[in-house]
Amino acid sequence: MQVAGIGRTGGDVGMIEVPEPRPLEDDEVLIRVKAAGVANWDEIVRTGGWDVGRGPPMALGVEAAGTVAAVGGAVTEWAAGDEVMTHPLPLREQGTWAPMLIAPAALLAPKPEDVSWEAAAVFPVPALTAEQVLSEPLDVRSGDRLLVHGGGGVTGGLVVRLAALRGAEVFATAGPASRERVKSLGARQVIDYHDEDWPERLLALTGRPGVSAAVNAVPGGAVDAVRAVADGGSLATITSDPPPAERAIKVSSAYVRPDGGQLSTLARLLADGQLEVSVTITYGLDDAAAALASVVGGHARGAVALAP
Repeated sequence: MQVAGIGRTGGDVGMIEVPEPRPLEDDEVLIRVKAAGVANWDEIVRTGGWDVGRGPPMALGVEAAGTVAAVGGAVTEWAAGDEVMTHPLPLREQGTWAPMLIAPAALLAPKPEDVSWEAAAVFPVPALTAEQVLSEPLDVRSGDRLLVHGGGGVTGGLVVRLAALRGAEVFATAGPASRERVKSLGARQVIDYHDEDWPERLLALTGRPGVSAAVNAVPGGAVDAVRAVADGGSLATITSDPPPAERAIKVSSAYVRPDGGQLSTLARLLADGQLEVSVTITYGLDDAAAALASVVGGHARGAVALAP
């Protein structure tokens, strides 16, 4: 089977030959991939920074949408032809940048009927990340004042929207081109993060002492975000670069966890139009290297997908 991946850790992305999918275990499904997501975390996998359960030679990719082609002997909740999306870690065989994918049945969620394959493919990881960072380290509730640093990105935008749906008062940073979109997601105020003094501007807007909680979605940005958090508040970063703790602020790093049930709940919000993702461009599988380069280089304004 021809897949887009790497032959060695840190190697260039290209088309490589891997074995055809093996016979399914009882708890597995075989998915015919219609689209797969491409994001910065794929670069982390490529360079060996994220253990996804197997190593090269391998297809990259950790999220996808497609149709069920076959099911294992103990699988009753899915059948051939079902349209699904998944974040299938740890990988059973190959990543999602492949024509066919083996995944645990428990990690699948129904693809909403009116959502494109590309949008469904890029949804699982950022949506799960957003929900989990709000639920677990921060426990954001109605009335909380929350900062989302990096609200213009795919994951940051979902954090803004999910927090607003919880009833939080959301403040966000974003570039000028994203300002109105982030406001439409539910942010009360959107501040340009290009301004080096944006934390002071936020404190002026919120009134000191600052927000009760913050999510950092900007690489290297947590050290700035923590300045806008009130003493004794909380900050969670999804970029693996937590700042030193100060002023009794609880600092944590949030890492996405596969969860089929949680993804199904989020998929219902996507189906209802309460959540959305914007796919900027879709590449063919043989252009995966260019797709990843566009993401890592910061050239993509929205999500990027591959279509095998």
